[in-house]
Amino acid sequence: MKTPIRAVIGLALAISASPVYADSKAEIALMKKVFAEIQPLSFKRNREYCGYIGYDFDGNLVASEARRGRKSSCRPRDPVEIEVIIASYHTHGAYNNDEGSEVPSVEDMEGDEAEGIDGYVATPGGRMWYVDTEVMEISQICGVGCLDQDPDFERYDVTIEKSYSYDELVEWFEGDG
Repeated sequence: MKTPIRAVIGLALAISASPVYADSKAEIALMKKVFAEIQPLSFKRNREYCGYIGYDFDGNLVASEARRGRKSSCRPRDPVEIEVIIASYHTHGAYNNDEGSEVPSVEDMEGDEAEGIDGYVATPGGRMWYVDTEVMEISQICGVGCLDQDPDFERYDVTIEKSYSYDELVEWFEGDG
């Protein structure tokens, strides 16, 4: 059984000289800033960009430098500036008329779970998702247009829910949305 990442963070921070506690508002604000910087590159180059967020050696919430990936994958480098990693982040590249790019993939969720962290995903439509691997669920933090949106983006006729469990996500992709 994996140890919940929030518990590991709490223990690591309780031991440190200056305790810091996870603040989802701070995480979301940081991710909006990071995605504002990398979404335009992701659209222009039609590549995913990825990295990690966590706490540096002084207990500050920080993001690693984004790494350029491929059209539908990205593997972040191990960040030297982050002592405790709490989540991954990545973009989904440019709009490609595939409603699947507007939802984190099953592989996105499984990858974060394998690392024992949560994740944030930005889509071409400007959605931001949170991947919670403790309960294996994804949730929209904000919908279409809350982040930078690919200029070529067009809304889909497919309904995209506000959240999906792991099993619902598998079913959604098997049914092609």
